Amino acid sequence: MSASQGLETSNVSIIVPIGGPAPSWEIAARSLSQLDPPPGEIVAVIDGGDPSHATVANGIGARVVVLNERGGPARARNRGADEATGDILLFVDSDVEVPADLVSRVSALFAADPELAAVIGSYDDQPGDPSFLSQYRNLLHHFVHQNSRELASTFWAGCGAIRSRVFDQLGGFDTSYGNPSIEDIELGARLCREGHHIRMVKDLQVGHLKHWGLADMCRTDLLRRAVPWTEQMLRDGGLIDDLNVTARARASVVLACLVPLLCAAGWWWPPLFVGAGLAAILTIALNADLLGFYLRRRGPLFALATVPMYWLYLVICGLGFGIGLVRHRAGPGR
Repeated sequence: MSASQGLETSNVSIIVPIGGPAPSWEIAARSLSQLDPPPGEIVAVIDGGDPSHATVANGIGARVVVLNERGGPARARNRGADEATGDILLFVDSDVEVPADLVSRVSALFAADPELAAVIGSYDDQPGDPSFLSQYRNLLHHFVHQNSRELASTFWAGCGAIRSRVFDQLGGFDTSYGNPSIEDIELGARLCREGHHIRMVKDLQVGHLKHWGLADMCRTDLLRRAVPWTEQMLRDGGLIDDLNVTARARASVVLACLVPLLCAAGWWWPPLFVGAGLAAILTIALNADLLGFYLRRRGPLFALATVPMYWLYLVICGLGFGIGLVRHRAGPGR
């Protein structure tokens, strides 16, 4: 018996939370309708009761669960898991376009390794939104996933699957995250603490359709990623060395934050401008592989334009770490 036959694809339940405007949901739903073989079921959880989202979900034969009051993707995914009947819960976001063989591949991965608790994939390198900021940001996600450890330290709900019995044992996602945040990372941390194996499968890729605006990106990076992730890691007793919190990434954050500080201080003592320049050069050197990635994918002008955007990202991460540290020392609460 082959690995792909060892666990029937009918035992895979796809769960999709759909909240807010969800402008990409129709494209995402179309890709779900083209899965071959299909999953046992698709559970679409309408977080906020938008009837147009339910219409699209009904059109692909999904089981529709409507939550009239919006409570965030953590609660919506948990509600979908309550309704699901499959042995494998495959979570996908409403702004991703999935490949046709997604279900068969996920099924085969679990069939081949009975000890495997969860699998996560990656965004691909062909983001759907053509704007510069969206291309920059969604390609950054791809790069981070592709350069992470295969024995993962986190879960990812953009395209992530978990055995339903393990999900139930852990109590699902933490619903105190009322907005899209690090609820999947927090679940991954609990998985690891309990000794479960999570596998990052780098060629299990989905297309990201999200449109990013500058204000939205900065707010997300600071308040929904850097601050709560810092608090999460400090509660768990230390910083991980994976994804975008590797030792090199942390060094990049320190150097990037030094640049404006040294420039400001340079007005009083000009030699510090030299220090700012050195910090900037070191930041670029530490991230040469990322710049090279952008260069290969989108050319020199695009790569050059990403430099200030990535610097901004690093500074926001530094600010978020500081806020998270203060909040952690001040006591519990989010």
